Amino acid sequence: MKKLLLLLVVMGLPIAAAASGGEGVKLDAVKIDLNDQASLQRGARIFVNYCLSCHSASFMRYNRMGHDLGISDELVKENLLFAADKVGDLMKAVMPKEDAKLWFGVAPPDLSLEARARTPEWIYTYLRSFYRDDKSPSGWNNTVFPHVAMPHVLFEWQGDQRAVFKTEHGMQELEKFELERPGTMTPEKYNEAMRDLTNFMVYLAEPAKLVRYKIGVYVSGYDNAQRRIRDDHARSA
Repeated sequence: MKKLLLLLVVMGLPIAAAASGGEGVKLDAVKIDLNDQASLQRGARIFVNYCLSCHSASFMRYNRMGHDLGISDELVKENLLFAADKVGDLMKAVMPKEDAKLWFGVAPPDLSLEARARTPEWIYTYLRSFYRDDKSPSGWNNTVFPHVAMPHVLFEWQGDQRAVFKTEHGMQELEKFELERPGTMTPEKYNEAMRDLTNFMVYLAEPAKLVRYKIGVYVSGYDNAQRRIRDDHARSA
């Protein structure tokens, strides 16, 4: 299984190169909700299936992720353990760093802290801003991350889109995207999937935040209960 995944990596799964994002690009808002367990679970499935082939999340262990997201060890083994042998293993990429440097000249970055290094809005917009570019070695480009080496590995979901640019004050700016070939998902469904993936990457960057969210819910519930008790006592006095 690992050999098969490694072969798929060599044939064109994502390789990211270090570069700055496009300046002045409008970033789209995204709803981040670490209480939305279903969204986090869907995002984890996308991450493991489409990102972990090349990118590690080496600060996270599979069983910690499963525990936080309400996924049993058995389900982790059955559905998420493609790049490791044990649920206690760190989430390492299928492709070894040494091979990445040999084949591509650079190792894909670890994505553990990507949502902190960037922003959720940057990640969400980036995932939806790939377009066909015949001049690019991969055949793809990205308006948020110009000349990125990573191809669009989710193009079958989104479809092929073309970027239409306009010139403003002597500079090219994105005017719109035009969908040339529909994907297997509607634009709305694809945006929802990318929201789930972004939501998961926010959790990944700071797992302790999920604990604080849960504590906050309990504290808020306790405060509300105490307030109702005080109000009841006041009305009965």
